[in-house]
Amino acid sequence: MHPKTYLACIGTRPEIIKMAPVYQALKSRGEKVVLLHTGQHEAIAQALYAFFEMPPDISIDLQRKSASLAHLTSALIDSVDAAVQTLQPDVVMVQGDTSSALVGALIGYYHNKPVAHIEAGLRTHEREPFPEEKNRELIGRLAHWHFPPTAQAKSNLLDEGIDPAWIFEVGNTVIDAALWTRQRIAQPASDASEAMPANLNEFLVRYPAQRLILVTAHRRENWGQPIRNIANALAQTIANHPDTVAVWPVHPNPAVRADVEAGIQQLPLQVRARICLTEPLGYQALIGLLGRCAFTLTDSGGIQEEASAFGKPVLVARNSTERQELVDAGGALLVGTQVATLLAHIEMLLTDPTLYRSMQLDKSPFGDGHSAVRIADILTRPSPLAQLARVSPLPLFGSVPHNANTLHA
Repeated sequence: MHPKTYLACIGTRPEIIKMAPVYQALKSRGEKVVLLHTGQHEAIAQALYAFFEMPPDISIDLQRKSASLAHLTSALIDSVDAAVQTLQPDVVMVQGDTSSALVGALIGYYHNKPVAHIEAGLRTHEREPFPEEKNRELIGRLAHWHFPPTAQAKSNLLDEGIDPAWIFEVGNTVIDAALWTRQRIAQPASDASEAMPANLNEFLVRYPAQRLILVTAHRRENWGQPIRNIANALAQTIANHPDTVAVWPVHPNPAVRADVEAGIQQLPLQVRARICLTEPLGYQALIGLLGRCAFTLTDSGGIQEEASAFGKPVLVARNSTERQELVDAGGALLVGTQVATLLAHIEMLLTDPTLYRSMQLDKSPFGDGHSAVRIADILTRPSPLAQLARVSPLPLFGSVPHNANTLHA
């Protein structure tokens, strides 16, 4: 039996991280994996690809002329369509809920290629997060294989009428990636400090023993007043606790940085010095910080998952989360973005050892570090065309040789 050709359509930071273990698991079996980089997070993508040793075979030159989601989607459609038409892969793989994932699934469907959706079934059952909630719902209607990370995600898919024969609860590959990265940066030959910005390295050397709060806020729905509230609550916390410091990798949007700085600028200089605002961090630097921090205050779904891999308590600066499993397991609290509520929960974690210990989970609800192996096992099973025809009524086409190239959008 000839190896299948798998086209991985990814382009954002979380997609690269979560697809990397699957890429390696398939490659280790001798399968052909073609990596299509959509260019959504171009500024940080290449360093991640190098870290995970998975160079793109095709890169889209995503020349965005506006911030419009419609413009992004239309540009991706044309370029991903050209790639699939040229490559004729046996399987299209997408991850999560980004525009890259939605377009990859849609184009796979247009070309009658079975689509594998990694991290399927996450739902808030609300409009937010926008547009991710609708993206993942739509991918659920386009995919053949559905790989939900948890029982709740599987239940969501079943409730939506997805054929249970094509749903496989496997855990989340983000845990695979986080555990692998922690092991790698712990090696004697690795200097994790090299991956950190100079100001952050200096900050960690200056405050080696203080309790550290890791803060991130980037979601579109939190831009503006919610981020100003988070910054305000953090400022009051650091002022009230001289033994505590904070690190906040700030979103590159200038308006977001202005909101963060507005919330802490009123602090006395000696207090302000205990808050490190830094540029967005590389993946290995972030994993290193998660290992160092006492807890994290975040609106990031990925950090909720990664923190759980290391038993770190999480305060979720949102009113709902598609990672409810961590809340239900006791490892996270939904705290919203109101200053008083944020302050109250941060204070409890800093002053109540019993609560803090109760949120240090021994095991992540999202996986055990072997999710990618399970996915590769399922995808490489012999799949008769008649079996796939149950979910795709049109004939499937074979793969053809290809060369690495760049597509323009």
